[in-house]
Amino acid sequence: MKQSKIFFGFFLIIIFFSCTKLEENFRGELEQGNTGNISAAELLISAYNSLNDPFQGGNFFLLQESTSDELIAPTRGPDWDDNGEWRALFAHTWDADHGRMSGGFNSLLGAQFAASNVLQFKPSTQQAAEARFIRALSMFAVLDLFDQVPYRADLTNYKIPPVTLKGIEAADFIISELNAIMNDLPDAGAAYVANKNGARALLMKVYLNKGVYANRATPTFDAADMNQVITLADQIIGSNKYTLSDIFFDNFAPDNDVKSKENIYTLYNKPGDRGGNVRGNVFSTSHYNMNPGGWNGFSTLSDFYDKFDAADQRRGINYVYPGSLPNPGKRQNVGFLVGQQYNLTTDEALKDRKGAPLIFTREVKLRETGDNLEVTGIRVIKYPYDYASSGDQKDNDFVLFRYADVLLMKAEAMLRTGDAAGALTIVNSLRTKRGVAALGSLDVNALLDERGREIYWEGWRRQDLIRFGKYLQAWQEKPADDPKNLVFPIPSSALAVNPNLVQNTGY
Repeated sequence: MKQSKIFFGFFLIIIFFSCTKLEENFRGELEQGNTGNISAAELLISAYNSLNDPFQGGNFFLLQESTSDELIAPTRGPDWDDNGEWRALFAHTWDADHGRMSGGFNSLLGAQFAASNVLQFKPSTQQAAEARFIRALSMFAVLDLFDQVPYRADLTNYKIPPVTLKGIEAADFIISELNAIMNDLPDAGAAYVANKNGARALLMKVYLNKGVYANRATPTFDAADMNQVITLADQIIGSNKYTLSDIFFDNFAPDNDVKSKENIYTLYNKPGDRGGNVRGNVFSTSHYNMNPGGWNGFSTLSDFYDKFDAADQRRGINYVYPGSLPNPGKRQNVGFLVGQQYNLTTDEALKDRKGAPLIFTREVKLRETGDNLEVTGIRVIKYPYDYASSGDQKDNDFVLFRYADVLLMKAEAMLRTGDAAGALTIVNSLRTKRGVAALGSLDVNALLDERGREIYWEGWRRQDLIRFGKYLQAWQEKPADDPKNLVFPIPSSALAVNPNLVQNTGY
């Protein structure tokens, strides 16, 4: 895409948020016919790309994960302090001026606008459906995080602030959009192209959480909504396009677009072409002296790690894949890393920057001050590192919706409508595939744990904890907290430019 067209796309995202004289001048230029070289196809690629920033390890991912019981970003002496940003997220002490609030809000609204903009340039029927899927996905993310979704139906008059859809109203709008485009989306093809089953998976998440959006503190789950979840799951299952992958980490590998049997909708990454910061999932957690040498930040909690059986392949394996390092000691290189770490080329025991053994500990505190602050915390490698691709861009497509999650959502809907036996059968089929023993019974707590074991660090944990009534409870390194934290505050900067937004209660 030419630089001028890239500039055009980004400029439109900027003017989405404000009304200025500069905007009026720019709109005047557009009316004079300066958009003739813009095509719907190019704008659609820009809309797909706009999802990378919030979802691929970005603010949606961070707001969902670093506020949960499965990801902690400890302050390690002077490292990872960032003016307390990470501590505030984990401890649920954020405010409306927290940088991740404005970053998440703005990047998701930018994606919404980029998708809407496609519709102004005579797209084909399928292009329009893909754009509306992207818009629905970004609106769903804003709803889940902030409970208020600015929406602009008319893209010709930026002097009028966008309306605000709240709670159930927003959920119903998203449902209507996805149902309207379903027949116009492709049945099959690359997982990074919006498709019917991707839309069904997104609909499942909306219906599953609809009771939360009506009342986050004490949600109830309407049988009709749960039956919709089951019906949509059966449609995905009945398409016969997916099955559980034999090797769990195939779903996240550099060639997961070919290897995975589960991935329904992903974000495209290709070195030299386009993509997002999928490498950040590794860099954020790996130690400086590992390969790759990362930023030595994110860890998980020992309480979360202890939910896994030792035989569970999701906990970690020695994963061999194209471009992986020789690993002569057959060390675990994916999943949860704890204990002594090794050079995966020579099998030499690694050391930290002080020359002490690089032994990741189970123990971790939100603020680390001891001599071993570099090595505290169990590290997590969900996406096997793409050693074959130099530079920042990697070949792992980022997973948003996959078949295992669909099965677990169906099991949850069945459990919430009284079919515990049917739900148990689904969960046990998944557990057997992952190498662990079947459960004898299933309740909501066991199901939440299974969701944690299956989709950890995929960007859904906060949402799950809220739906299961656990988000405000105390957990390792976090005390119980206030119900206001079930939604994030509307960023102060957004309130200043949109009079149709009202700050969420308690902020």
